Amino acid sequence: MRRIVGIAVFVVICELAGVAGSLFTRPAIPGWYAGLAKPSFNPPNWIFGPVWIALYALMGIAAWLVYVRGTERPEVRQALFAFAAQLGLNVLWSVMFFGARRILGAFIIIVALLVVILGLIPRFHRISRAAGYLLVPYFLWVGFAAVLNAAIYVLNR
Repeated sequence: MRRIVGIAVFVVICELAGVAGSLFTRPAIPGWYAGLAKPSFNPPNWIFGPVWIALYALMGIAAWLVYVRGTERPEVRQALFAFAAQLGLNVLWSVMFFGARRILGAFIIIVALLVVILGLIPRFHRISRAAGYLLVPYFLWVGFAAVLNAAIYVLNR
């Protein structure tokens, strides 16, 4: 039971980051975002919610797998700090893209996010192999989102 509660806490923390980002995303979708020119590979809007819910769950499980290795270990604390930083960048991207409507600024943030995730994967992997693997879909999706962000910037300059 303790294990399930622990996993749930980490998943909820990550999902709450998604909720925080959605506070800026949802209001912008029907108006501002709908009016932007988008590339042919832009997915339908309904895809984003389920994908992000699944990714935040995987991220939470990954963070929990690292956490249970012991926060007295410096590498665990550092990995969790880097995880928190990437979670902050994740929310900040939504604030910049949808809230501030600064497509180029959002692109800069998402590139920074990709760099942090890329460094986080091997860091997590050294502590828990499964935790490192659980972040790979997240990295791939954020990479796709970065390409999409760049394309939207180019099409709407």
